Amino acid sequence: MTSEPKADLHRYLTVAREALLWKLDGLSDYDIRRPMTSTGTNLLGLVKHVAGCEIAYFGASFARPYPTTYPWLADDAPPNADMWATATESRAHITTLYRDVWAHSDHTIETHPLEARAVVPHWPADRAETTLHRLLIHMIAETHRHAGHADILRETLDGAAGHRESADNMPEGDAAWWAKYRSELERVAREAGGTEV
Repeated sequence: MTSEPKADLHRYLTVAREALLWKLDGLSDYDIRRPMTSTGTNLLGLVKHVAGCEIAYFGASFARPYPTTYPWLADDAPPNADMWATATESRAHITTLYRDVWAHSDHTIETHPLEARAVVPHWPADRAETTLHRLLIHMIAETHRHAGHADILRETLDGAAGHRESADNMPEGDAAWWAKYRSELERVAREAGGTEV
């Protein structure tokens, strides 16, 4: 079996994108916006952030800017403006933006060889010059990292877990099995931590 490196990288990026969006399915507008950590991490904000990353890495870095500009991506935007959606930025708006950004990014990926040169404007000058290959790896890592955040947020919100709808990648087990499993982990943690009662 042969492998085509650019197609492989593109596929891993696509899988990460789809996993991130899937974590929004079935949740209320409140739950997708709720700050779930002390730093405000929230599901819809993760999608907005990753869309902004793709705008930069597969758009501006290849001198093909995304056709719309957003104040939350401006150099003078408030800190973390890309990490949450305003009340007027609906779920549909953010998810449609993300899918439109995919199409823009995919055009860059499909029409450039892996060794194509790029310049990332917001990276330090000594490493701003890079390649499509490196940016694909960077964006795969970025998207999977945030999909992992989304996994934890979603499980915390309603117990839903797994990689994607068609293959959740979780062991089979009912609620009783998972409760017993978690109880065993708690017992081991207490034993290892010297807090066994």
